[in-house]
Amino acid sequence: MSRSYSEVKYAGLRLLLCLLLISSIDRPALATDEQGDVVFSPKLQKAYFEIQKLRLPAARELIDDERAINADNPFIAYLDSYADLHYLLIAEDRSRYKIFTQQQDKRLDQVGKLSEKSPYKRLFQADIRLHSAFAKLKFGNEVSGSWEIIKAYRLLEDNRKKFPPFTPTLKSLGLLHVLIGSIPENYTWIAKILGLKGNIAQGIRELREVVKEEPFFRQEAELIDLLLHAYTLQLSPEQQVRIRQWPKEQPDNLLLHFFATTVLMKENRSEEASHFLADAPVGKEYMPFPFLHYLRGEIALQNGDYDESFASYARFLKQYAGFNYIKDSYFKMFMCRWLAGRDQEATDYILKVTQKGSTIIEADQFAERVAKEFSEEKISPRQKVLYKARYATDGGYFQKAWELMKTVSEKTFATTYEKAEFNYRMARILQKSGRMNDCVPFYDRSIALGQTDAGAGGFAASSALQMGYIYQKKADNQKAIMYFKKAMSFKKHEYKNSIDNKARAALTELGQ
Repeated sequence: MSRSYSEVKYAGLRLLLCLLLISSIDRPALATDEQGDVVFSPKLQKAYFEIQKLRLPAARELIDDERAINADNPFIAYLDSYADLHYLLIAEDRSRYKIFTQQQDKRLDQVGKLSEKSPYKRLFQADIRLHSAFAKLKFGNEVSGSWEIIKAYRLLEDNRKKFPPFTPTLKSLGLLHVLIGSIPENYTWIAKILGLKGNIAQGIRELREVVKEEPFFRQEAELIDLLLHAYTLQLSPEQQVRIRQWPKEQPDNLLLHFFATTVLMKENRSEEASHFLADAPVGKEYMPFPFLHYLRGEIALQNGDYDESFASYARFLKQYAGFNYIKDSYFKMFMCRWLAGRDQEATDYILKVTQKGSTIIEADQFAERVAKEFSEEKISPRQKVLYKARYATDGGYFQKAWELMKTVSEKTFATTYEKAEFNYRMARILQKSGRMNDCVPFYDRSIALGQTDAGAGGFAASSALQMGYIYQKKADNQKAIMYFKKAMSFKKHEYKNSIDNKARAALTELGQ
């Protein structure tokens, strides 16, 4: 069972962390709830919007002002939980997390005093439990966090039955149906035993029902939909336009600038992402967000500006008190020196990779593995060109990556792992440059090498996933299904969870 909870964690973790992003748009004012139990006062509405912009100090002041007037208003307990979640997901503050977990039961009790006639009772209870779940999963309490998701699901299903016309229930229920649908096939029996039903398509339909029918939550549901497509499915051209529009419509919304930056970086558009990052609002009214320095480091590394990248990672580590991306940042600082030919300086930072931080996320796991391999002299200077090409490709600097790769061939490399990576990098550059027919032989070669050497399985699995996407776009569903299943067949590589999750989502779209 412990492994199943870990799978549940990963399948939904990025989406769970994305609750941080899902309510980011100013909306029309709400009147007092018809049941007379919830008071959506102007100050609390403004606090809600301030939280969504990461203006937490101002939000908490507004909440406290309202608390002095009507401390029993359940919306206050809801907003306290909501603000804490945003803070914890960004700051990764263990001491505040402990306080948060102690306060959640009291907040549930306050919301539990709502009238049974109020559709907000179970919605607020479910969302507070989801806040707890997201925080617990973030801080490594997988079993407890997963049970919070189960409890939230049951509350939302009950609310849907008791109040069928109350569309806001689908805001959270649709997200959970996507998470349930993301559970790998081997573990779906667990969801069935627990009474959890749902799939990705179902969740998307429910979110779009909110967009269509519920004016107040319309933009929130639309943003959830965008996030799901950005991190699990694939963005449509219309969605890509929308992602760029939102920060321009709300220049004071730090969360939307962060969202646009990360999505564009994921789409290999780091040059464009850098503009949204540069325009991100700053000031004492916003909560500290040192991760923005990390993103600046990533973009500079991709562009080959190693000194600027090194300085940005150093600023991130100096200001950041969390536990994720520590190993990855030291690894990138190593890379900044190593790729610049400053090998002696680089050694100091590769040692810190094994000494600092955690290995919860894939980036830190990869950094830890490579650091150990480097100490065992398994990393060759031959691989410098592959790393440079990888970072350039990640940033969308395809011509630069192509010029680097033209200086080598498969014969340049000695190990199967290096050969598999060479073919994967070549294929990725060609694919991103629109040369679809040219990239296919390189992907197939990487897959073949990965089948002969388990150490190269990560590149083989990634290659199979991309081949699946290529044939899916060609409407050759038979080949697409074959490649998506092949992507899931490779075992024990560092990107196993994310690749399996994406392949499973694609197979679901194809009716598998």
